[in-house]
Formats: sequence, structure tokens, C-alpha cells
Amino acid sequence: MNQLTFSDMEYSNRKKKTKREEFLDAMEEIIPWSYWVEMIRPYYFANKRGRKPIGIETMLRMYLMQIWFNLSDEGIEDSIYDSYAMRSFMHIDFNEQQVPDATTLLKFRHMLEANKLGEKIFADVNNRLDKAGLMMHGGTIVDASLIAAPKSTKNQNGKRDPEMHQTKKGNEWYFGMKVHAGVDAGSGYVHTITGTSANMHDVSETANLIREDDEVVYGDSGYLGAVNQPAIKDDEKKSRIEFRINKRPSSLKMADDFKGLNWDKKMEHEKSAVRCKVEHPFLIVKKQMGYSKVVYRGIAKNMHRFHMLFASANLLMCSRAGRTKDFVGCTV
Repeated sequence: MNQLTFSDMEYSNRKKKTKREEFLDAMEEIIPWSYWVEMIRPYYFANKRGRKPIGIETMLRMYLMQIWFNLSDEGIEDSIYDSYAMRSFMHIDFNEQQVPDATTLLKFRHMLEANKLGEKIFADVNNRLDKAGLMMHGGTIVDASLIAAPKSTKNQNGKRDPEMHQTKKGNEWYFGMKVHAGVDAGSGYVHTITGTSANMHDVSETANLIREDDEVVYGDSGYLGAVNQPAIKDDEKKSRIEFRINKRPSSLKMADDFKGLNWDKKMEHEKSAVRCKVEHPFLIVKKQMGYSKVVYRGIAKNMHRFHMLFASANLLMCSRAGRTKDFVGCTV
């Protein structure tokens, strides 16, 4: 938008910014737009004849807002027309350009998924965090979270998603997939994510979440058997890692009349004080961005979205920590 309109001037006189606008301003400042655009350009539709294609940055901004606010293709199109903050983030002037339609966004998303650009963007964010000195090394926190999938068979095939499975947690059954995350123990940034069906045990993905230079791994009681996994036990480097896994509460027994300090509980508390960092990115993705249920069939499509979501979560945590200048000043 080259010139302020009367609505722009009127809106600028408001008393406070909404949380949505503050979030979009933070992401506007920290995202390396030009680099991501050039990353996408080799795969983007280039029409040398006829109508000029919509700019890559415009489509990328629209897609990012779609995943940040968990909206459908039609939903994000309508929301941009309704919301001044979203329109400003899109850099659209309705006198010159309209919002891309839902079909255009659908094709753009399929292009990103087909070329695994979500993984590349996630890797770029982590690479920048590392080079800026914001990502620490030596320790990883591992955790997994269940993501629900539709149980209904009222669809064209009359079947559930074959890549999703059910599992029992506590006294309840869940159907869907699991997202496994490896989080830097020092900074809390997510450095690795993988996806499996819900019936896969947490320990089965532990080896895939550990970095080469890790010396310590933290996890909840679900990872007590990780050290005995063949991928860890038979590996020369990983077998030397110290696993600081929380014990089950039922194993911490103490006499009722004991008056001294319970060192077992104190040690478990110290482990939990570090391990709790893994909950923050999951909170952002599942609560703030609302992705607690899958929206696509198949693990691959959902993992593309998770790569974009966790990359955004890392950027948001970096911004909230006041390290935007450090991140932006880093060159790849």
C-alpha cells in the first residue's frame, strides 16, 4: 500500500492494538521474507504468457495466516476481507489488487507440500537460530503429543484414514497420529520433529530426535525404556548419552512418618524443571494456533503443516524473548 487511505488514518488513531495485530507485527518483523520467496521461486508457477501470476510473497503471507489462525481456504479469504490487520499484513490495496481466491491458495499449498518446502523453511529457521547463537547444544528434551483425527466413516471411501490408528492413554482411547519433538534443553527451541501413527510408542522415535552432539536427554516416564532401544544401545555415540528420565510417581515411595528431605522427589523436580520447556512450543501450536486436530488425510500432509507451525512457534518464542534483532541480523 503506497498511500494512506482515510480508513488507514482513522484506524491508526485507535487506543490499543489487538493481540492478533501484535502477533502479525512480530511475525512481519522477524520472518526473512526475501529469502523464503527465493526458496520457493524455483517451484512456483511462472506463466510467460497471459495473466501475470500472483506474487509469491502475497501467497506466502496468505498461507501463513491460514495456518496461524487454523482457517480453511475459503475461511482465510473471507477473513482477510473482514480484518484490517490481516489486510495490512497482506500488503493489499483493494484499489489495485484483490485477495487471492481459495482455489489459488489450494494450488499454492499443494506446491509447497509436493516439494517439501515446509521442512526447508523449518531447517532455515533453526539454522538462523544456531548461527545467531540462540540455539544451544549438548542436551535435548523429547516428548510426543497425540493429534486427533476424524473417527467417522461417513466419507467417499467409507473408511477412516488408513495411516491413522488408535491408542489408549490412561482410561481413554484416541484415534489419530503422534507428533514427536526434540527440543533444545537450553533454549527451548524445537530442533527436530517426526510424525507417526498414534499406536507407535514414544520410545520408538527417541533415536530420531537426538542430535549428534547431545550428551544429555530429558523425558517423561514414557521414555524409561529408551536406553534399551537397539537404535540407541547399538550406536557408539548414542549409547554414551546420559538419559535423565522422570520416574513414575508410584515408584517414589516414602514412609509417612519420615521427617527428612525426600531426595528422590527433589531430583525428579529438578528433571521436570528442565523438561517443562518442551511443553511451550506444543502449547503455541495446539492452543494458540489451534492445531489440535488434523485437517488433512495422511501423515505427510499434516507433517508439512507441523513443520511450518513449529518453525513459526520458534520465531514467536524468539520474538517474545526480545531476540528479533539477533535473529534478523544473522545471515545464512
